[in-house]
Amino acid sequence: MTAATPAGPFQITVLPSGRSFGVEPGEAILAAAIRQGIGLPYGCKDGACGSCKCRKLEGNVVHGMHQSKALSAEEEAKGLVLTCRAVPQTDVVLESRQVTDESAFPVKKMPSRVTTLEKVSHDVVVLKLQLPANDTLRYHAGQYVEFILRDGARRSYSMANAPHNGPGVELHIRHMPGGKFTDHVFTAMKEKEILRVEGPFGSFYLREDSEKPMVLLASGTGFAPIKALIEHLQFKGSQRPAVLYWGGRRPADLYMDAWVQDRLADMPHLKYVPVISNALPEDNWTGRTGFVHRAVVEDFPDLSGHQVYACGAPIVVDSARMDYIQHCQLPAEEFFADSFTTEADKAER
Repeated sequence: MTAATPAGPFQITVLPSGRSFGVEPGEAILAAAIRQGIGLPYGCKDGACGSCKCRKLEGNVVHGMHQSKALSAEEEAKGLVLTCRAVPQTDVVLESRQVTDESAFPVKKMPSRVTTLEKVSHDVVVLKLQLPANDTLRYHAGQYVEFILRDGARRSYSMANAPHNGPGVELHIRHMPGGKFTDHVFTAMKEKEILRVEGPFGSFYLREDSEKPMVLLASGTGFAPIKALIEHLQFKGSQRPAVLYWGGRRPADLYMDAWVQDRLADMPHLKYVPVISNALPEDNWTGRTGFVHRAVVEDFPDLSGHQVYACGAPIVVDSARMDYIQHCQLPAEEFFADSFTTEADKAER
């Protein structure tokens, strides 16, 4: 005889803010929060990245399928939960200091039209989309949208422009050979093509209640949301010190290096450290080499007074998180990340 599913609906309370919301039977906590405009942190929504991890203070949940690197058995035993995969069995009290009143703009589905396709390196295209004139997409610099493909599959891409540079959106798309979406982008997509998008999603955006100096860490096309943050900082006239570390295998992977150099002239508080891991002799590279996240450790052995915004391949983001917190005294709550999941996890970013 199987146990009956708890009836619900259940109440979720988030401390210290005191915000609360209801969850329907069988619904994950994060899905309910997004549906009701509650700004909990999250990234992939698939149990792969760990961005939504927080502490459960009271109540019981059951977790759906997730990756152990996002939530280990030891962490779960200590009361940590992934809100994207946690289904309440009772009323639940969570601790999450990142919940805010303003962070969750309405999630919308809308058609978009391809306006330009520009190939900026051998495997990266800058795609610009026009959105409906009568339906504004409100978002924070750093968030992402999802393409809804004809078969219902989804692909996620960060917006590379800050909202003030709208109303269209700019996306940086790396070719993943064999990828259902990127193969189309690189071989058949034409200007004026109509695509269906939904967003905004994600909790990767600038925390403007802090004046701490920032490290902006990007690998490959992880530069896209970092570019949006830089545009936002420039638009706001921010004087917060920021250092951008952008890593690639070879110099051509830093496909908007000239754009960054142009910003430096207008943003005296921004510094830039490009890092290349696999330069060849013909590249004539004379700059920093090695792993980009390690360059930060070399330059900032003490990050205790900083914030870090990191975006790119999971191995880069996960390594940075571990090294900065364990070895550079970065407070865990000051590490903000958007980790690209693999195509198996439904993204081709």
